[in-house]
Amino acid sequence: MFLLVENTEIYAPEKLKARDVFVAGEQFAWIGNGFPAKSTLPGIERIDGTGCLLVPGFIDNHVHIIGGGGEGSYRTRTPEISLTDLTTAGVTSVVGVLGTDGVTRHTASLIAKARALEEEGISAWAMLGSYQLPVRTLTGNIQDDIVLVDKLIGVGEVALSDHRSSQPLQEEIARIAAAARVAGMLSGKGGIVNVHMGDGPRGLSMIKAVVQETELTLAQFLPTHVNRNPDLFAEAVEYAAAGGHVDLTTSTTPVFLAEGEVKCSVGLKRLLDAGVPASRVSFSSDGQGSMPDFDEKGRFRGLTVGRCASLWGEVVDAVRDEGIPLETALQVITSSPADHYRLPRKGHVAEGMDADFVLVDGKTLKIRTVVARGQVMVRDGRPVVFGTFEKREQ
Repeated sequence: MFLLVENTEIYAPEKLKARDVFVAGEQFAWIGNGFPAKSTLPGIERIDGTGCLLVPGFIDNHVHIIGGGGEGSYRTRTPEISLTDLTTAGVTSVVGVLGTDGVTRHTASLIAKARALEEEGISAWAMLGSYQLPVRTLTGNIQDDIVLVDKLIGVGEVALSDHRSSQPLQEEIARIAAAARVAGMLSGKGGIVNVHMGDGPRGLSMIKAVVQETELTLAQFLPTHVNRNPDLFAEAVEYAAAGGHVDLTTSTTPVFLAEGEVKCSVGLKRLLDAGVPASRVSFSSDGQGSMPDFDEKGRFRGLTVGRCASLWGEVVDAVRDEGIPLETALQVITSSPADHYRLPRKGHVAEGMDADFVLVDGKTLKIRTVVARGQVMVRDGRPVVFGTFEKREQ
């Protein structure tokens, strides 16, 4: 299959001078101006990119692909994600996680869902474990799981500073991080520990203590949800300025924002102003995860569900409302998570990389076309490839 996109502005995520992209099979085969062979190749599909920006496919590095939740009893378990929930949001690569529920949901199911999404056309990986410790493994050993199971690329989300966590000791977190690091080295994966951060007053203290008292570095961890309250975010700014990577959650509610949650676009601006490079910041949607609301006594009051569509919306707000250059804002959903997790051939528009890209309208920044591994998944804002059990549009 050959695909040629012409006359577009290309962000790789940095701005390129080239205006044409040629895709052969699942990879970018040529990037430049005036593709010389377009009249000689049979069966070539052409897309006129006039008025559009071509950007790398989005990477959502924290999604509950088999559903999450359950904090309000069985009826509050959220459903699995569908292919078009991801593709219409511009997401071409996803990292699946478990959350609070490590009892009725399992790593094996997470891996199976990741494989299903790959069969349906996008790229997917999974993290080992859930909020609770000890980590429930497939083989009985964290290192064996990550080294021997191709879809497993790290551990998480492990919960800290949260009333739903298993209240782990510092030594437990250190051993998990050490095992994940060595596993990543042996398998060529990121080996990152994804850490769910709650509202508790201890904040990031346990991660910092592990780094101070061992040979591990801040880069071994990826604390997520760090924008959930002002105090935690202020600590996250210092953490990132000291060399750590931080992940901000784009799914939110007006109530959460009114209670002090830091909007992602605003948070990115503050991080950049503090001297933190965009390469140490990522956005993730917490898609299909529950966003439970608890009262002051920890009693469940209700929930909403995270949406992957929030990912691009926060990048757009960062550009329009905060004045952040597009090539900088793009990094947090493309090159930054790809490089930190060591996702092969992802996050960049370059020859030899996977042909994952999104065409957005140059004026409105609305998503028009989504291509994953060389296949058009969304055209003119509407899905053209559906999941196995999704209802096709008539």
